[in-house]
Amino acid sequence: MTIKLHCFGESGNSYKAALALELSGLDWEPVFVDFFGGATRSPEYRAKNEMGEAPFLEDGDFQTSQSGCIQAYVTEKSGKFGGKTREENYEILRWVLWDNHKLSSQAGMTRFLMNFLPEDKRPAEVIAFSQGRLKAAYATLDAHLEGRDWIVGDGITNADLSCCGYLFYPEPFGFDRTEWPNIDRWLKNIENTPGWKHPYDLMPGNPSDRA
Repeated sequence: MTIKLHCFGESGNSYKAALALELSGLDWEPVFVDFFGGATRSPEYRAKNEMGEAPFLEDGDFQTSQSGCIQAYVTEKSGKFGGKTREENYEILRWVLWDNHKLSSQAGMTRFLMNFLPEDKRPAEVIAFSQGRLKAAYATLDAHLEGRDWIVGDGITNADLSCCGYLFYPEPFGFDRTEWPNIDRWLKNIENTPGWKHPYDLMPGNPSDRA
């Protein structure tokens, strides 16, 4: 049975789940969610996804949202992207939780405020504050990647798939990978992973669709 991932191309959180599915080799397909048209707020969507979120995964009778939870399901089903030891699995979880709180949450909000709101409604002080928090997160990640090809262990894991979620997007939000050499090298490792795709090539939905 084909796994269905309800997602949209502009969503970095959707990208984390979609990339995990794509690299896992599991049979899956993206289902477009018209987020900007209010689809996640509709009664129909909320009936099966009470949190009103994308991504949202359906695999037969199994359903779940939250990118980290979907990544864990992909690992359980495919055997990929987990650690080799108990310690590595906890370290992966630690970085997924860190990303969700410190990196992706700030990057997603800042990118939205800078690119998907009308220009006259973009709160400059909020954006500047968020970019300051993001710089601290980039510094943490860049320092951790010194001498490492991957965040945990010797191969790509859910820690990498989570932390990279927003860092491949072209829209400006205060991230220039050339300023962070270890992050840049790590992103190249992900790009060179067989099967890797850019978010706008992996999922339906692109800002140009609404231009």
